[in-house]
Amino acid sequence: MQAPSQQVRVHALPSVTGALRAVEALLLRGGQRTARRNAWSSVLEDRRRALARAEAQHVLEAAASRAPSDT
Repeated sequence: MQAPSQQVRVHALPSVTGALRAVEALLLRGGQRTARRNAWSSVLEDRRRALARAEAQHVLEAAASRAPSDT
């Protein structure tokens, strides 16, 4: 008689990101999750505005440093 074949089952382990999102979903209900995402969007927008301000300041300083005959 032959030995029964053994089946090996492979389960993919969840990624760290997926695990953190699952924990977030359990701990932070809809309103809190939305507030957190809105706050992060605000942070990103503030960073964009700060970069734009720095670029504008650089352009203005470069224009101010030119002699009047250069313009």
